[in-house]
Amino acid sequence: MARRSSREQMIRRLAAAEGYLELDLPQKAMEVLESRPSWGTLQFEASFLQGEALRKLGLFREALAPLERAAALRPGHVGAAIALGWCYKRTHRLAQAIDALERAERAHPDEALLHYNLACYWSLAGNSGRALVELGMALDLDADYRYQAPREPDFDAIRNHPEFDRLIHMSTPIV
Repeated sequence: MARRSSREQMIRRLAAAEGYLELDLPQKAMEVLESRPSWGTLQFEASFLQGEALRKLGLFREALAPLERAAALRPGHVGAAIALGWCYKRTHRLAQAIDALERAERAHPDEALLHYNLACYWSLAGNSGRALVELGMALDLDADYRYQAPREPDFDAIRNHPEFDRLIHMSTPIV
């Protein structure tokens, strides 16, 4: 019975940390997450939330270790990959950001957000061909990105490319 209550207590603490993150209180989330030396079978959840809290605090380099741990525990997890890519980009490790998102994309090929972020990262890396392919895939999956892409600074390198203009102004297919 004690084992069950301990697990339930861990689940409640993780829920509290997640709630603090939703309220944009990452420091409070960190306090909850640091209150236990071990999270046992809930290591993925604790690592992911810790990485997210550190990311929201702007501590991108510090967020990498827990996010890498989360990604190793659940390869292809979309949230972990997006957060990891975000932090790699902001620590000037663009190749690793692309790699993290491509791993998740193989597991979730229909996830528009992965394609959109890959388009951003490929654009920043100077590979306009790959950026445009990924952007096209993102737009096919979620046409709403047509409104975000023109304002996205990551696309400055491809903004004047005729294919970028065609993708953005293409009419949304009727299903």
